[in-house]
Amino acid sequence: MSNQERAPLAEALERMRHNRLVPFDVPGHKRGKGNPELMEFLGERCLSVDVNSMKPLDNLCHPVSVIKEAEELAAEAFGAAHAFFMVGGTTSAVQAMILSSVKSGDEIILPRNVHQSVINSLVLCGAVPVYINPQTNSRLGIALGMSMQDVERTIESHPNAKAILVNNPTYYGICSDLRSITKAAHARGIRVLVDEAHGTHFYFGKDMPVSAMAAGADMAAVSMHKSGGSLTQSSVLLCGPNVNAHYVRQVINLTQTTSGSYLLLSSLDLSRRNLALRGVEIFEKVKRFANYARDEINAIGDYYAYSSELVNGDSVFDFDTTKLSVNTLALGLAGIEVYDLLRDDYDIQIEFGDLGNILAYISVGDKNKNIERLISALSEIRRIHKRDNRDMLENEYISPQVAMSPQTAFYSQKVSLPLAECAGKVCTEFVMCYPPGIPILAPGEIITQDIIRYIQYAKEKGCVLTGPESVDVTHLNILKGE
Repeated sequence: MSNQERAPLAEALERMRHNRLVPFDVPGHKRGKGNPELMEFLGERCLSVDVNSMKPLDNLCHPVSVIKEAEELAAEAFGAAHAFFMVGGTTSAVQAMILSSVKSGDEIILPRNVHQSVINSLVLCGAVPVYINPQTNSRLGIALGMSMQDVERTIESHPNAKAILVNNPTYYGICSDLRSITKAAHARGIRVLVDEAHGTHFYFGKDMPVSAMAAGADMAAVSMHKSGGSLTQSSVLLCGPNVNAHYVRQVINLTQTTSGSYLLLSSLDLSRRNLALRGVEIFEKVKRFANYARDEINAIGDYYAYSSELVNGDSVFDFDTTKLSVNTLALGLAGIEVYDLLRDDYDIQIEFGDLGNILAYISVGDKNKNIERLISALSEIRRIHKRDNRDMLENEYISPQVAMSPQTAFYSQKVSLPLAECAGKVCTEFVMCYPPGIPILAPGEIITQDIIRYIQYAKEKGCVLTGPESVDVTHLNILKGE
C-alpha cells in the first residue's frame, strides 16, 4: 500500500518554487510579474505555481513521474484500478468515458435525465441512445433512479448494446441499485459507466451509498470539485480492472487540453490526500449539518426536505443524506423563485432552484451560524411570500419522443422557428435549465405542446435556459423540411 500522506505533484511544485527557476516559457505572466493586477487579485503564491509542463512536473498527456504517482495514489484511495486527473470538469471525464466505450452506430442504454455532457458525447461519437424513462415522484415532480425491471427489460430488448450509463446519485440525492444493474449488464457483456459527479464522498464517508467502483462498475466520472474540495473544473475519471487504461488515455487526449492547469492538478492531489486521511470525519460533520437542517426546515411548514424515507428498494434504492434537497411546491413558489429570493434578499447563494425544488450544497466548510441563517431565511420567505399553489407546474421531467440520433439531428440542415410554432417538429439543438443541466430537449427529439408550455413556464419563473442559438429562447432550430 502506498503512502496516502504524500502529495507528489504538490510536493514537486513546492520544490520548483524554491528552486527559483528563471522562466523563459509560457504562461506569459512569468509567475505573475508580467501582470501586477492579476498578481494582486490572486496572490504571488498562486501565480508562482501556474506553470507550464516541464520535466520535473511531468506532463498530463503522458504522465511518467509525479502526475503518474499522484494518479496512482488517487486510484488506491478510490478503490479503482486506474485514475485519471481531468482538468476539463466532469464533462471531460464523461466524454472520455463514453468515447472510449461506444462508437458510431453502437447502442448505449441510459436514463433520459442525464447531464448534457452525456448527450453531447453522443453528438460527437454517433452512438445511438436507448433511453430508459425514469419513474417520477409525483409529489416532488422529480425523476427517480433506474428501476431494475426497466433495466432488465431494456437489456433484453437491446442485446447488442455496448454500454449502460447510470446517474448515481442524481442531483437530488437519489441512488439506483448499482450492484444489481452492474451484475445484470456484465452478464450480457455490457460495460457499466457511472456519472458520479455528485458522489465523491461515497468513497470516503462512513455508511454512504455504494460507490461505483465498490459496485463493480467499469468506469466512473467523479467531480472532486463538488463534494471533494478541489478547485472548480477539476475531476477524476476512474476505471475498473477490465478497462484498457492506455486506450482511455488516448481518448482523453482527443478532447482534453495539452496545457493542463497545475493549479487544478495540485488541487486534486491535495484534496485526495485530505479525503484519504480525514474523509470519514469530514463527511460525518456534513451529514450532521444536513440532517439538522432537514429537521428544522420540515418544522417550518410547507417545505419538504426529503431524505431516506423515499427509499423504495428499486427506483430509489438508497439516498445520499448529505444532500439538502427541499421541495417548495406547497409554498406556492417555484424552487427558482426561492433560489432568487435567498440570493437577492438574504445574500445566500444555494446550488440551484428548478421548478419545484432547491438544493443547498452542504460541505465541511460550512458553519453552524450559516446553517441557522439558511433556516431562518427560509422561514421568513414562507411568512412573507407564501401563496396559493393551484397554478404550479408540478412535473420536472417530461418523457421525450425520439425521432433520430442526437448526432444526425445536430448536423442536419435546420431552420429557425418561433417557439410557439414548433409543436410536432424535430429539434436540432439543446434546451436545458442550468443548473442542473439536464436537457428539456435534445437534438433528435420531437417538440410537443407540453415541452413548449414547460419552457414558457420556466422562462416566466426566471430559470436560466441554455443551449439554443436563440439566447432568449424565443426561437428553436428544427429539422429543415419538417
